[in-house]
Amino acid sequence: MRVLVIGGGGREHAIAHACARHGHEVLCTPGNPGIAAHARLIDSPQDAPTLARLAQREGADLVIVGPEAYLAAGLVDECAALGIPAFGPTRAASRLEGDKAWSKAFMGRHGIPTAAHHAFSDLQTALDHAATLTPPIVVKDAGLKAGKGVTIAHTPEQAQAALRDIFTQPGAQAVTEDFMTGQEVTILALCSGTRYALTPPSQDHKTIHEGDTGPMTGGMGVICPFPLEPGVLDVIRRDIIEPTLRGMTEEGLPYTGVLYAGLMLTPTGPKVVEFNARFGDPEAETVLPLLTSDLAQHALDATRGQLDPTHVTFSEDASATIILAAPGYPAEPHKDIPITLPDPGPHGIIHHAGTRTQNGQLLSSGGRVLAITATAPTLNAALGRAYALADQTSFPGAQLRRDIGRRIGAHPDPT
Repeated sequence: MRVLVIGGGGREHAIAHACARHGHEVLCTPGNPGIAAHARLIDSPQDAPTLARLAQREGADLVIVGPEAYLAAGLVDECAALGIPAFGPTRAASRLEGDKAWSKAFMGRHGIPTAAHHAFSDLQTALDHAATLTPPIVVKDAGLKAGKGVTIAHTPEQAQAALRDIFTQPGAQAVTEDFMTGQEVTILALCSGTRYALTPPSQDHKTIHEGDTGPMTGGMGVICPFPLEPGVLDVIRRDIIEPTLRGMTEEGLPYTGVLYAGLMLTPTGPKVVEFNARFGDPEAETVLPLLTSDLAQHALDATRGQLDPTHVTFSEDASATIILAAPGYPAEPHKDIPITLPDPGPHGIIHHAGTRTQNGQLLSSGGRVLAITATAPTLNAALGRAYALADQTSFPGAQLRRDIGRRIGAHPDPT
């Protein structure tokens, strides 16, 4: 089929690659130099109505929406109005990610376990509440912040400073939450109403520095699969995934697309840290290389209400992704740094997350520049291959974490 992928980062590179390797014709807008190896890139304005018309003009059989901003802008709704299947939630259903205050209230209505929390639309009320809390305190911008609108405050004053920063924006809302302890894990579900298929669990590493220190980022590295204890996945299905999809349907917001459940495995069981309404980035770059079945067909089936979870299959291998970020990221990333890439070999793929070309030279163009992924029969071997590939990449000043996988005792296998 002809598949139009919307977006231009590492996640969309992984989506385009997953579709292309099953023989589909892939188009992408705006795309990037890495995606160009798998897809025909199309230059287009990026507003939702124009993109829907582009899909119609190009005769797309399916649209797969990558970034959350397009979902919040109603791209799926615009495609539906033209009769074009689009894999992703509607504008209303994407509120599960786009409005954290609404999302938290939704979890409360449906008994979905999450941290105790309060939502605020007034700065002074939020400041007064923060002064009563015992650190550490989680402060979140309730809007779309590409995974970076979170502060872990270790004093009430730090929490209040984060709140003041959020409320510099008109119409801002903020959420404060109790701090949860435990291992973080990501569960991605391909969804069609109340039917769903889970990917293997993965674990992202959010902060910029090793030892889980420094500012939050969009993600600095991922391992997959994450080794869940026996029975935990059944609990996640029963207490989180299924009530969420059932609740969305009951509230007139049937959910089609990818449900990203960011979870904390607390001493009292799995709890939701956040929901996202699309593939995670860089989780997609780690999980999709393990998908052995046809992503595009699953996505099309989901838009038709015909998703068959038994047809969604994954390799038994492990996968690891190492992010190479620009100097200065996440505050002010340096751009236009020359990059030279090695041959990734049969077990690697270098996903382009923030690159461009000028006069034949590959240059950095964003904060997270490359997502370097490798697969292998074991996680240690996958980490070894990914780090070796990262070390062969010429990217002056690149930031990377050397402790991806360390939380669960994984170490790169140099062999």
